[in-house]
Amino acid sequence: MRKDIILSRRKIRFLMIKNNLVSKYTKLKYRNHKTMVNNDQISNVLNRQFNNKKPNEVVVSDLTYVQVGGKWHYICLLIDLFNREIIGYSAKPNKTAELVQQAFHKITRPLNKITLFHTDRNEFKNKIIDEILITFNIKRSLSAKGCPYYNAVAETTYKTFKTEFIKGKKFENLTQLKCELFDFVNWYNNRRIHGSLNYLTPVEFRKWQST
Repeated sequence: MRKDIILSRRKIRFLMIKNNLVSKYTKLKYRNHKTMVNNDQISNVLNRQFNNKKPNEVVVSDLTYVQVGGKWHYICLLIDLFNREIIGYSAKPNKTAELVQQAFHKITRPLNKITLFHTDRNEFKNKIIDEILITFNIKRSLSAKGCPYYNAVAETTYKTFKTEFIKGKKFENLTQLKCELFDFVNWYNNRRIHGSLNYLTPVEFRKWQST
């Protein structure tokens, strides 16, 4: 429940120490693997123009990893740039194109409303993904190689995701991961407020803009 209480960082730090609360912001240890890079001559259409977008106009994405039963599994999130809402997601044991395909299948809105799909150049070069985009007339946009700032909204969302969902959790199997991922996405979209959205949730912001 929101109480509209405004506190300084110093006051928050004092209250955290007093109540023995510790921030979850730490890094997970992960052994980097050699990944495929999309070297196609696809330009950076988005070009860091992250604001003033229409609903469903631009979707940004990335991949991340999580320990499940002692083995690495992978997660894909699809984010509507308009209101930072997670509109598609998936989790699988392997880092394959089907991971992205399943995330698109989770989208409940008409895919032909999406005009641009922006990612970095890792993991997203595959015929399956290309067929989805061609079928629904979605244009590609790729970040410059080795420059995460061109996909900053996805990077920020994943940082939040790793901190507030993955950190400190123990997943025994894929079924548990998928169930808890469903709950997190629902909470993130409907309960978690965002400073960039005038301190509204993504769903509240979407409804507010549509009125």
